[in-house]
Amino acid sequence: MLLEQFNAAPAEKARELLKPCLDVDRWVEEITAARPFAGLDALLETARTAAHPFTSAELESALAHHPRIGETPRAQSTEAAMSRREQAGVDHGDQGIAAALAEGNRAYEEKFGRVFLIRAAGRSADEMLQSLRERLGHTPEQEERVVAGQLREIAVLRLEQSVAEQSAEPSHGGTFASKGA
Repeated sequence: MLLEQFNAAPAEKARELLKPCLDVDRWVEEITAARPFAGLDALLETARTAAHPFTSAELESALAHHPRIGETPRAQSTEAAMSRREQAGVDHGDQGIAAALAEGNRAYEEKFGRVFLIRAAGRSADEMLQSLRERLGHTPEQEERVVAGQLREIAVLRLEQSVAEQSAEPSHGGTFASKGA
């Protein structure tokens, strides 16, 4: 079981699993230091509360790894693969939605100076577009809190999926099997 392997893994191996979920060093270190976890729920709860609140610099750094909603990440990294899977609700063939998302992304970036971030997994393109339009009415302070919450949701979802995926893979040498970036 991966959780047992994650608990027993050298700190560097644990960090390798955590970084694609959320590349915020303080978050990664808090979770790594909190091991061992009694169960998946304990791990995920720690992930939800670690490094709370994020600093503005941590938010900006983490956002640098996220593609625009509606754009397909082309990199071959673990993070890019996660983003592609999360944005499965965006129909890239729907030119109307694609244009509306592109326009919304531009307006958002002009207003807030960063990429629009939303937990895309489980949401349709229409839902994401509606949220984008609503959030354009936020103040920068309101939006920073929303972005931090979305980052946490994404990180916890990615961590939960990573544990499930890794659990299905054969272990090697007593530590969890790390996917290449």
